[in-house]
Amino acid sequence: MLPAEFYLGQNYPNPFSETTTIKFCVAYKTRVILEVFESEGKMIQQLLDDEMDPGTYKTDFDASHLSEGVYTYQLQVGDFLSKKKMTVLRQGHRSINSQRNRR
Repeated sequence: MLPAEFYLGQNYPNPFSETTTIKFCVAYKTRVILEVFESEGKMIQQLLDDEMDPGTYKTDFDASHLSEGVYTYQLQVGDFLSKKKMTVLRQGHRSINSQRNRR
């Protein structure tokens, strides 16, 4: 079944230390732009800039080169724009999921 609308999902896992997955939906064939921004708003990586067919997609984001912190990623398709936040944690910090698993 094809998506009826554009959608940007929350990355998972979140928080994460090296890689995370971003899911998004494309409602019709069009140009799709997916970018990552630092907290001050500067674009640091373009993950996608391509014409895509309708469907549900996933892409992996490698943040191993980034400092610990909160980043924003956004999906832009024509007039549609959606933004989400993601958190990069480095070693020495345990994620919420790892804390739950230890109980």
